Amino acid sequence: MSATGIGAAVRRKEDHRFITGKGQYTDDISRPGETRALFIRSPHAHAKIKRIDSAAASKMPGVVAILTGEQLAADKIGNLICGWMIHSKDGTPMKMAAHPAIASGKACYVGDPVALVVAETMAQAKDAAEKVVIDYEVLPAVVDPAQAKSGPQIHDVAAKNTIYEWSLGDARATDAAIRSAKHVTRLHLINNRLVPNAMEPRVAIGEYDSGSEHFTLWNTSQNPHVARLVIAAFVGMAPEHKLRVIAPDVGGGFGSKIFIYPEEVAVLWASKRTGRPVKWTSDRSEAFVADAHGRDHVTDAEMAFDAEGRIVALRAKTIANLGAYMSTFSSSVPTYLYATLLSGQYAIPNIYCEVDAVYTNTVPVDAYRGAGRPEATFVVERLVEVGARELGIDPAELRRRNFVKSFPHQTPVIMTYDAGDYNASLRKAMELADVKGFGKRKREAARHGKLRGLGYSTYIEACGIAPSQAVGSLGAGVGLWESAEVRVNPTGSVEILTGCHQHGQGHETTFAQVVADRLGIPIENISVVHGDTDKVQFGMGTYGSRSGAVGISAIVKALDKIEAKAKKVAAHMLEASETDIEFKDGKFTVAGTDKSASWGDVTLNAYIAHKFTGQELEPGLKEGAFYDPTNFTFPAGCHICEVEIDSETGQTKIVNWTAVDDFGTIINPMIVEGQVHGGVAQGVGQALLEHAVYDKDGQLVSGSFMDYTMPKAENLPPLQVATTVTKCPSNPLGLKGCGEAGAIAAPAAVINAITDAIGTEDVAMPATPQTVWAALQKANRMKQAAE
Repeated sequence: MSATGIGAAVRRKEDHRFITGKGQYTDDISRPGETRALFIRSPHAHAKIKRIDSAAASKMPGVVAILTGEQLAADKIGNLICGWMIHSKDGTPMKMAAHPAIASGKACYVGDPVALVVAETMAQAKDAAEKVVIDYEVLPAVVDPAQAKSGPQIHDVAAKNTIYEWSLGDARATDAAIRSAKHVTRLHLINNRLVPNAMEPRVAIGEYDSGSEHFTLWNTSQNPHVARLVIAAFVGMAPEHKLRVIAPDVGGGFGSKIFIYPEEVAVLWASKRTGRPVKWTSDRSEAFVADAHGRDHVTDAEMAFDAEGRIVALRAKTIANLGAYMSTFSSSVPTYLYATLLSGQYAIPNIYCEVDAVYTNTVPVDAYRGAGRPEATFVVERLVEVGARELGIDPAELRRRNFVKSFPHQTPVIMTYDAGDYNASLRKAMELADVKGFGKRKREAARHGKLRGLGYSTYIEACGIAPSQAVGSLGAGVGLWESAEVRVNPTGSVEILTGCHQHGQGHETTFAQVVADRLGIPIENISVVHGDTDKVQFGMGTYGSRSGAVGISAIVKALDKIEAKAKKVAAHMLEASETDIEFKDGKFTVAGTDKSASWGDVTLNAYIAHKFTGQELEPGLKEGAFYDPTNFTFPAGCHICEVEIDSETGQTKIVNWTAVDDFGTIINPMIVEGQVHGGVAQGVGQALLEHAVYDKDGQLVSGSFMDYTMPKAENLPPLQVATTVTKCPSNPLGLKGCGEAGAIAAPAAVINAITDAIGTEDVAMPATPQTVWAALQKANRMKQAAE
């Protein structure tokens, strides 16, 4: 292994510009003649817009324009769309309601944009917004997904607010297995709604050039090419070749910046209407009601066991809250990203899942770090843990007894697991967590009046979201391949153009490591270019832990072509047969001889055209590739959480955390460890602290950091992070993906640990001190009543 190649803990190249303040985020960009945009948002969760009077506001100093949904519709700007078709059990397509960038006629959630003020400064825009008079007719609202079907109708297209009633698996076989089982564990589970809260709020700048009839959008996007495609082809803003989308440095996304948002469409449209660049920057309070939320499932689940503790069936019925409108990929999250992972790491012969997706008068819900996989893992791992307690079997032993042990393994819910060793991860995690010594630690805690608990989460996820044939057959509107272009300069330096996008993952380092390892050149001689649709070939972006397994695989394919072309050049230079040329560590040699040429000599000669006169060899050294894998990748692992609880206050402290993950081949272990740390922090946040709470009228009562509790350093102990390795067989380097694992595994591990400590399963997320204290009091009352 080289010092900067695959497997080396190379410091991130991009960090120098970030920590020295030299990063360029969208809000750092200013265009000549730029105006500022402010969206007036509905204060009501459900209301008819009866009248908008902007006459007085239009005369305010600095006001350039005040725009409404009626004007947007008059200019024939289309609706935002959901790009993944789901059909109900009866074969009917999902009920996708119209979603204009600015509401017209009716607002459907608190925060729905109802007008746009464009002014010279933000202060002037705010002053003018206060003068806009909007008359509303307030309508009844529904916010609870469990009550959505009996609540007030939100969209005419969706009777009983139902988007689809979908199912996966064999209902009859699952029912039969549950009826004949020796034991059935049943749970009612709520997966709490979350607000993504990326460090950088969203920003969008629209600019229209009337001379070329060309639009440019600068935005905080995880997939700029998809944004261009949707805004061009479906919203109808401009032909695709007349729209450029640039996503520069992006300060975190966690899924929330995948989607195409109303503000991005509106600033482009406003720029054309005003003849000026229009810039919108979200503040944090606005982000709470403007950015897509995550999770929000209500599930009743059953797991059936035979007399030997083997799982014979799993059944789940989930209501998924998709909010007031369907977001870009929202339909796929509670279906094919959720139900297909309900087998977990276990050989379960019968699984059946029903999912009802509903509209409510809340912020739209879409993918958030893990996207469906955390929800599935929470269902499976809570059932297994509670089942072990009810059966009187050690939870680790019950898992071990049911693990998939041979591969490939076909689950009853579509997925084919290709490789893994789940027992290895469990065994290593138990050793590192000193599970054998837990009893002693528990007794010691009891002597100090504290309760100790241990919780497992043996998770699996489907990553490398890509196989076009698979996702296309499941309803995806586009193929999810990835692209790469490798440009070798005459001096031997290399530029990598990737359709992936970096927003914290460290692609500029890991992608360069792969190239440095392959070509034997210094990592400093490699640059990575992404995020600009005019510079980079079409790509599908970054989400679903796909950048390594799919994005790097595309780079490897392009490098294969580069090496093949370079060998042709070297053969010409060394007067040898192409088949005799060997390439290693940046040097071309003729096999069995001491004749050689360096990488730099070959790349320079590739651009000296007269050298190839009479040869069937084009000058230059540039190659592209598209990579479409044959299967998903399946990272898996075991996380063990140990907690200590103050029974008097319900305060939970995580005292130990062990994470052992199988990510396949690891490019940079330091970056991987950082990804695990971040994911665990977000998963712990969901389990203990975070919750987007609406009141009955649809007001978000946890709409700021005063009320929405984010995890802090004090909420986490030092993490023990380790890996096991089984290589993925479906991509060239054996990569699996690591970005979401912590967020997927953590919630179940925390809740399993808390319930182990307090001796009751009646704990919902977030397990705040109040929640835990109440559960303890209820358990004590029940115990006293039983006595």
